[in-house]
Amino acid sequence: MKKVSVFAAAILGATMATSALAQTVGVSWSNFQEERWKTDEAAIVAALEAAGATYISADAQSSAAKQLSDIESLIAQGAEALIVLAQDTQAIIPAVQAAADEGIPVIAYDRLIEDARALYITFDNVEVGRMQARAVFEAQPTGNYVMIKGSPTDPNADFLRGGQQEILQAAIDAGDITIVGEAYTDGWLPANAQRNMEQILTANDNNVDAVVASNDGTAGGVVAALTAQGMEGIPVSGQDGDHAALNRVAKGTQTVSVWKDARDLGRAAGEAAAAMVAGTAMTDLDGVGEWTSPAGTTMNSIFLAPVPITQDNLSVVVDSGWISQEALCQGVENGPAPCN
Repeated sequence: MKKVSVFAAAILGATMATSALAQTVGVSWSNFQEERWKTDEAAIVAALEAAGATYISADAQSSAAKQLSDIESLIAQGAEALIVLAQDTQAIIPAVQAAADEGIPVIAYDRLIEDARALYITFDNVEVGRMQARAVFEAQPTGNYVMIKGSPTDPNADFLRGGQQEILQAAIDAGDITIVGEAYTDGWLPANAQRNMEQILTANDNNVDAVVASNDGTAGGVVAALTAQGMEGIPVSGQDGDHAALNRVAKGTQTVSVWKDARDLGRAAGEAAAAMVAGTAMTDLDGVGEWTSPAGTTMNSIFLAPVPITQDNLSVVVDSGWISQEALCQGVENGPAPCN
């Protein structure tokens, strides 16, 4: 029989011990094709690597059914904690149950999962909605408004819409603003937002003065529909700080992108997942507090603060390294700082 040296045996033993201690965190993405999730992923991976944890993932490709099977697979691969960007807040509940049965903590990442066993980590989405409507209202305090909402299966769509309504309600009551069209955007897909906007423009003979769109993808669809009618430049909101959207802000075809620095969100989720795998109780995590959903579910949550980006503060996203000045200012002539 081949002998193993004492040194080699020591190395082997250390390797086996490290493998036994290695943490595995699974991330289930609803639709990894959207630009911003790649930024989130990089931050999650960096946080997990810093904690000595391993990252595994799956992309549900906008399918609630696939997401359930994806999570089963992540659990089978040894995930000791799950970070879930839910495609459908209700359809995902069986996956939370499956994880709970295995003693696996679940993080509801950026989108609410209506289950008290999940840790909800997101930005304050009601405040995002307020910021969107506030920026559009400051640019256009009267006239016909269109509300392009998010996906009907994502609770964030209604959180945003609630915040938007808070800002606009007084002007609506006074008759200064009339909402002439409103539509959910299935899957948050820009093509669906564009189609909805086209239909609303047709129904109103293009008599539209402002659009409150709920993220940068839907804003892109809205701007495409407006541009086709020669109406680009009317106030349009968004969120996420997508590079294309920030370029539209610099060009003046989008009024605001509420920036939720995905690097901060990803880092918070990665650190929380690693800490829970290591034995930290959910209630003992940094920054955690109790929050009650509109449906009455009390959850442990961590909320981060968003920042509205308009032409007045575009330099913020360049200075932070979120986007290069070249990408921000592409095609911009005599624009706002830093594109002037």
